[in-house]
This record gives sequence, C-alpha cells and structure tokens, in this order.
Amino acid sequence: MIPRILISATRKSSGKTTLTIGLVAALVARGLDVRTFKKGPDFIDPMWLAKAGGGVCRNLDFFIMGRQTIRENFARFAQGGTLALIEGNHGLFDGQDPEGKDCSAALAELLQAPVLLVVDCQGASRGVAALVNGHLAFPGGERIGGVVLNNVASSRHEQRLRAAVERYCSVPILGMIPRSARMNIEERHLGLQPVVEEAALLERIQVIGEVVSRHVDLERILEMARCAPPWVVDRSSTGLTTPRVQPEPIRVAMAMDPSIHFYYPDNLEALQAVGVELIPFSLLTSSSLPEADGLYIGGGFPEVFMEALAANRGLLDQIRKAADEGMPIYAECGGLMVLAERIQWGERSANMVGALPIELNMEKKPVGYGYMQVQGSGALPWPGEGVLVACHEFHHSRVVRMGEGVRYAFLVKRGFGVDGEYDGLLYQNILACYAHFHAQGAPGWADFLAEFWRAKKRK
Repeated sequence: MIPRILISATRKSSGKTTLTIGLVAALVARGLDVRTFKKGPDFIDPMWLAKAGGGVCRNLDFFIMGRQTIRENFARFAQGGTLALIEGNHGLFDGQDPEGKDCSAALAELLQAPVLLVVDCQGASRGVAALVNGHLAFPGGERIGGVVLNNVASSRHEQRLRAAVERYCSVPILGMIPRSARMNIEERHLGLQPVVEEAALLERIQVIGEVVSRHVDLERILEMARCAPPWVVDRSSTGLTTPRVQPEPIRVAMAMDPSIHFYYPDNLEALQAVGVELIPFSLLTSSSLPEADGLYIGGGFPEVFMEALAANRGLLDQIRKAADEGMPIYAECGGLMVLAERIQWGERSANMVGALPIELNMEKKPVGYGYMQVQGSGALPWPGEGVLVACHEFHHSRVVRMGEGVRYAFLVKRGFGVDGEYDGLLYQNILACYAHFHAQGAPGWADFLAEFWRAKKRK
C-alpha cells in the first residue's frame, strides 16, 4: 500500500509549487515520512521539495522516461514512506499531446493517484465554481478529490468563494490560502529562485509550512491519499539489479555552488554505481581544483554570478590549464557557459575559463526551452551513430562566435542545442552540451562518462 496524492492546478503560476512545499513541510513536522516526486524534467522545484522533505525528490517524465520507467521509479522510491506526494507541472490538463497523454492528469491516472486541485482566485468569485466544474467534467477530472483556493483577498471574498463552490461543486474545499500569507517565492527567467540562493532557506520553508498548517485541512488530505487503490508492486521495480563486476574507481571533481548545481540525483547515483567518486568543489570560492582524474560541470545560472566567477581567476586558470593538458571534462548547459571565453548579458560581460573557443550572449527570450531529441553523430561511442536520445534544454544563452577545431557529438532532431542543428561541442578532451540527459532516459550514459573520464587515468 502506497498512500499517494498528486498536486496540480488549473494553470501554471497558481501557487501549486509553494503549496506543495508547504504541505511537505507541514506533514514532515508531524513526523511523517513524505516521499516527493516532480512531474517533468526541471531541477529547481525538486530542490525545494527535497529541502522541505529532508530527502530526495525524484523526477517523473513521460517524454524522457516513458510510462513503464515512471511506474518503476515511483514504486522503487515511494515504498516504505508514509505518503508519496507528486507535484504536477503546468495546469492539470496542459501538455503537448492533444489527447492529453503527457499531462498531469495522465500521470495521476498512471499512478492511480487522487488529485488535489489548486485554484488561483485572484479577481474571481462565483466563477471559480464554473472553473472547478469544468475541470471535474473534463476527461481525467474524475480523479480530483478536493480543491485548495489560493489568493483569497479577504474574509468577504472567502465567504463568496465558499458559498459558490459548496453550492455548485461536488468536491470539498480542503484549504483557503489568504493573499496576505507570506507564501511567495521569487521567480526569475527560468523558474523559481533556486534553493541555494534563498537566504535563511529552512526558516522560509518552515514559515510556508506553518501557513499551510493553519489554512489547509491536513487530515482530510491524508485521508484522500489513503483512499488511493492498492499499488501492485512489480518486483522488477524494487531497485534490485543483477550484481555487476566491481568497476575500476575514478575520482571526478564536480562543481557545486550557487552558480552550478543542476544535477539529477538519479544521474549522480548512476555514476557512483559505475565507480565514479564525485568530489564537490566551488567555482566561486575554491582556490584550487580537487585532485581528480576528470571534471564534471553541470547546469545552473553562471550568468547571474559571472562577475564573481571571473573574480576567482586562479581557479578558472587551473581549469583552463587542466583542459589544455587533456583532463576529460563533461559539461551541461551552465557548464558549457563556464568553459566559454566570454559571456555577454546586456551591458554586463565577463571572461570565463576559456577552455572552449566560443563566446556567448544572453538573450531576452529563451533560445532553447523544452524537450530535445538528439542523435549520435558517430564522433563518440555513445549513444552510437544514428541512435536517438530523449533529453531537454532550457537556456537563454546563444553561441555568437565559434572558433576553429570544434566538432559536434550530436545532431539535434528536436530542440535547438547550439545552433538548431547540432549540440555537444567536442574540443580537445571536452564534451559540452546544452542538452540535459537523465540516466533513466539515456541508457549507457553513465557507463560512457565513466569510461570517458577513466581513459585519461589509464594513460
């Protein structure tokens, strides 16, 4: 039995994520073991949920993983918890498939999870009942077990909302969040502000949890989660795998700080499983690289911190020297930007590592944003020439100058990548791409990277 519930909303930016963070914090404060999941490929929301829950938040994504892998991952990581709480993305029925096979309602159906619907009530009163009923009547809406009304302006507004929903709708109101509550988390160009930048983070989460505790009926939400049908455990989804030969260990320095911190937990675990020991260091504050055989620079927001990064010139020069001497370096998105020669953002500009002969410009609108599909060009042993891999990208940076000697690892079949046709810059012993890969949707990725880093050590 896995008590579970999916939190969704009528549309994006309705307060769904903040409410979910508050629910997790409030339930954990009661002593519950809450297992958190996030629909979609993003990094930031799961970081908040992980902090609120004191554990790890796992991504569940139709495009990258497929239905069976979603079920396997959910069963593997939800088992043993008091409650599994899944945060949807966008609105409940919003997705790219016109039949709705990739929306949050489809995920609720796949996991047989009841839905708690968040409704932003700003500027509305009686019409909220029509909005809720429209969701109830739409295919997939039958899983909605209750609503939380957010952005309630006053006690008078609350009375009108309550009267309308209770009269016209068949689902109960399980919470009403006042507009005056200190629930907002700042947003920026690619979503919520990352947790690593939020001052007094735990205090902030505690405040959100206290607001939710006061204004949401936690007992009824738990009761709704317990009403989910019994989960049939697939023994192949328990996380047990066939023992493999103990891999040769390899030490890899991994950038981890407010500028670079986008790493899927599943990816780090997959690398560790093939013998990679990850040694964290900070691009902002470390004075030297850790002793390592390879370097891993994930995604993040280096453009926000580019002056501080440039000021740590000694470390950047060490990375440049290591690259020139052949250290294998793997970088994704933000990491690609750090390895560039220069970043320009409006009137701001800063010199970066300079290990890649490229210059970047930050655009006002996203250059690449959403799901990607790349195909091996044959330049690398993974994923193999002509082999397709599902992944995703989200970046405002554009390569505006490319030096000589750069090759490409991937052909872009969906998305933008570097230039709309290619992604995966290959230069010296560097592989840097805009694509974010997830180990669950990129078979062989971890083994390839381990061998990529290990090859230098063997030499």
